[in-house]
Amino acid sequence: MSFATTARGHALAAWRNLRGLLLFLVLMSLFRSAVADHMRVPTGSMNPTVVEGDQILVNKMAYGLRIPFTHVWLYQGEGPRRGDIITFDSPEDGETWLKRVVGLPGDTVEMRDEAVIINGKPLAYKAGDAGLAAQMTDSARRFHLEFADEQLGEVSHSIMIMPEVASPVRSFKPITIPPGQYMLMGDNRDNSKDSRYIGTIERGLITGHAGAILLSLDEEHSFMPRGSRFVKKLK
Repeated sequence: MSFATTARGHALAAWRNLRGLLLFLVLMSLFRSAVADHMRVPTGSMNPTVVEGDQILVNKMAYGLRIPFTHVWLYQGEGPRRGDIITFDSPEDGETWLKRVVGLPGDTVEMRDEAVIINGKPLAYKAGDAGLAAQMTDSARRFHLEFADEQLGEVSHSIMIMPEVASPVRSFKPITIPPGQYMLMGDNRDNSKDSRYIGTIERGLITGHAGAILLSLDEEHSFMPRGSRFVKKLK
């Protein structure tokens, strides 16, 4: 057997191995774009529900099926529900953001001194668990933190208030949400850039439903795992 024949054989074997890897990478990219994905949460806008360093699981088919890597729907299922935690492509920078659905198409939403009012009915609030402060980052705990439980549709969830933060939007006049649009807010009501600042979000920009925390790494302390936030359902 000649040297050239041997070299061709090695080249073909290498290509077969590479072809399998490339196919796997392509299929994985398609899966993550259209079916399910995970993402690291870099900011505290959803504190106390989601903390910086959480890795969350996102169901990309929760509201329909899109052509991978596009905003073109093959079909649309039921839309996001009030209280859902969703991912969307920000109209400001195209990055993936994480917020909670507060208002649905056709709703009239207003806010008075941190309290949300939907279609003229104030949401129910009660005192939250002060112990949630222990799960926040060192940076957040430098501020005075207050917690409350908010009843948003069928979802009861925690929100966080930071009274020392200057000039967030704590009140706004009634806004009627246009068809096909959603009002999104962060659970960290005084430190979240959301629909109060960038307006309502069209359904076509919503990319998935965040259903669970897979794991959490404390980025302020050598990326140590947070045991209390391992495989935890989001609500």
